[in-house]
Amino acid sequence: MELEAARAQRREEREHAEERRQAERAEQKAEALVVLLRCCYTALNTASRQYMTAQVNLLHALRRDTGVDLCLEQLEASPIAQRDSCAEAEMVVPDMLAAATTAGHRLNTGYGLLKRTAATTPYDQDELSAFAAGVDQSWSQLAVMQQQMRQALGIESGVRADGAD
Repeated sequence: MELEAARAQRREEREHAEERRQAERAEQKAEALVVLLRCCYTALNTASRQYMTAQVNLLHALRRDTGVDLCLEQLEASPIAQRDSCAEAEMVVPDMLAAATTAGHRLNTGYGLLKRTAATTPYDQDELSAFAAGVDQSWSQLAVMQQQMRQALGIESGVRADGAD
């Protein structure tokens, strides 16, 4: 009976140790997923903001009619970086955030409008005004995307990494 009790105790200890190992592996896997999500979301957020900034910079250059070529060069890389970061996030999060998709469409629409305007001389001020009218909405859409990303990561609303609200 003592031998059987000792075997049962060892079996129970092995089972408990295996359960602990499985729990640790699951925790490590969950932590790795959060890190991966954070990296993907950070890349997407950065690329999207840089895309929008490049568009606003081109808007100002077109209005001033100075530095247009440099701004166009900077803008050219932006949709590629944004699309790449979006594609990476889609691989990690198959149910891609609706706000990221909406923001991407909005950015691409602005890109097309600005490219068409930059190709004409003189620059169509009505087209530039139409783009400028939507700039705040574009930034707002990016803020919605950021909020959805924070929620997906379990970060409280209004909490920023730098501690500011």
